[in-house]
Amino acid sequence: MARILVTGVGGPAGSSLARQLMERGHYVLGVDMEAVRPGLASDTLVVPAASSPDYVQTLCHLAVKRGVDLVVPTVSDELPQVSEARALFGAGVEVLIAPRLAVHTANDKYLTMTALKAAGISVPEFGLPVDFVSAQDAMDRLGGSIVIKPRVSRGGRGVQLIEHAPDAGHWDELDRSLIVQRFAPGTEYAPVVLRHGPDRDPDDVVVVLEKTELKEGRVGNAVSVKRVEPPAAEDVAALAVAAVGVLGLTGPADVDIRRMPNSAPVILEVNARFGANSAQAPELVDGVLRKLRDSAIAGMV
Repeated sequence: MARILVTGVGGPAGSSLARQLMERGHYVLGVDMEAVRPGLASDTLVVPAASSPDYVQTLCHLAVKRGVDLVVPTVSDELPQVSEARALFGAGVEVLIAPRLAVHTANDKYLTMTALKAAGISVPEFGLPVDFVSAQDAMDRLGGSIVIKPRVSRGGRGVQLIEHAPDAGHWDELDRSLIVQRFAPGTEYAPVVLRHGPDRDPDDVVVVLEKTELKEGRVGNAVSVKRVEPPAAEDVAALAVAAVGVLGLTGPADVDIRRMPNSAPVILEVNARFGANSAQAPELVDGVLRKLRDSAIAGMV
């Protein structure tokens, strides 16, 4: 039985992951910035917010005090500082997170789009609000309806679909904290990827999930998803794997992809963590646990 610390256990990603781990017989210490209902994890604790200077130190202390084998961060806000402080957790504690630069790039949607486009990965046309004089200018130059959303965010918060220029409000009030993307109107997918290292590993995983209902109708978080088995949507799976590789991410990644009017898939964003729908792809958790077991055995030799 492994002892695993899962952050953000009150959120959809953390609670789903904790449940999967407990179903497999593991002890889960779930932490969150607010008290959560009993039963979400084997034990739960309240910790400082991810923005607190004491956050990482608190996680390190808990990992040692509770004899944790693996720390799994699931909250976007915390990923950069956890990745940067990875070495502070000490010997014997694995942290399931990608390298610092990869996490930093994925955490900023504009940097993500810039890196992917430079590598030839398909993305919708994009820019910053300051790149355009008005919403109409953005729509004209990007080729159609646009989406405005925070460069750094959690989930689908703050996403605005603009199909008519007047709906954008006062364009000059939009700042560099936002990204503007051409709206991809086709089917939306949430492929999940597990990449074990920089080189191709036979145990790497990609599973394509199709979003069948969105919270805001045409945009936003998925209310429901369905698993898409190969050979269907193989282009989506290949694009997700390529994007994760270009960014240098390892561990779990949750990707958003939509189809353009010509049916070509494009990357919308990449999240360097488990997503809310990971239970639909149990191979991810099984893959993480297999590598953790192999690492523990290697450490005993």
